[in-house]
Amino acid sequence: MEFTSILNRFSGLRMLVIGDIMLDHYIWGDVTRISPEAPVPIVNVLRDTYSAGGAANVAFNLANLGVETSLLGYYADDEAGKRVEAILKTNGVKVYSQKHAGKNPTIIKTRVVVKSQQLCRIDRESSHHEYAIENSDKFFIYLHELLAGKDAVIISDYAKGVVTQSLVNHIIDYSRDHPELLVAIDPKPSRKLKYQNPAILTPNRTEALQLAGYSGTSADDPRSLEDICQKIHQLYSPILLVITLGSDGMAICEKGEIIKILPTVAREVFDVSGAGDTVIATITAALSAGANSIDAAKLANFAAGTVVAHMGTVPVDIDELKLSLK
Repeated sequence: MEFTSILNRFSGLRMLVIGDIMLDHYIWGDVTRISPEAPVPIVNVLRDTYSAGGAANVAFNLANLGVETSLLGYYADDEAGKRVEAILKTNGVKVYSQKHAGKNPTIIKTRVVVKSQQLCRIDRESSHHEYAIENSDKFFIYLHELLAGKDAVIISDYAKGVVTQSLVNHIIDYSRDHPELLVAIDPKPSRKLKYQNPAILTPNRTEALQLAGYSGTSADDPRSLEDICQKIHQLYSPILLVITLGSDGMAICEKGEIIKILPTVAREVFDVSGAGDTVIATITAALSAGANSIDAAKLANFAAGTVVAHMGTVPVDIDELKLSLK
């Protein structure tokens, strides 16, 4: 199947993203002197920009690919919540929040960037249990209404509290009764959740090591990708496991075996923020559109290659992707 044929089918898809909604805030500036108060640089702020982060960025990617997209998570009725809601709705994403008027703030990641280098990151959030969205008695009835008629659901776990074991279990159980629904999960192994039998699982190498139960980091762990893939398959049985490897591309695994390793197609890498969101969005859309696993991963590889060429968290641009494919 040609990539253009796959892309043309995206407009007929309907998908739901569930996960941690965030606002990504960038402070762009310059440094010309050190503070007399402490040995730290003084940043002269040039501009502020805002973008959708976390699960919101996954949804933004899907919408940019032409998919009819809905998003379920938590954001508050505060300035940050209004910003991320406006970004998403302006770009065609239907946004649902179970606790829109809640007391807990919308999660914000603020990055200070000086001459293309990130100086620091400032996170504003409450404790994880404050962001759970399933506390209402009628939540799962509401969830069923959102899942009805969807081609796929993406669980985007950033370990902020929206994704829980009971939520994952319920969605997996629902998909057994509705086999037309594809379930994709971008995991956060630090939560120690059991992501059993998803259609798609997309950890990076460090996350894959943790999912496999290994304690090392991606830089120092001697275990091979083959060992990691086999162990994850034994524990979670994903139909398709895609491990993103940064500059080394991505590994495609089925039934515990690596069937393909794709080298990266990125020509320049300025910022990897949000690249994983682009990968799971593109793979899920491509599989839902009828692509095989290797073609879906290839398309996602190209999509990720376009977003890392930009500074800041940006979703895939369909025109830029088509140009890259040529």
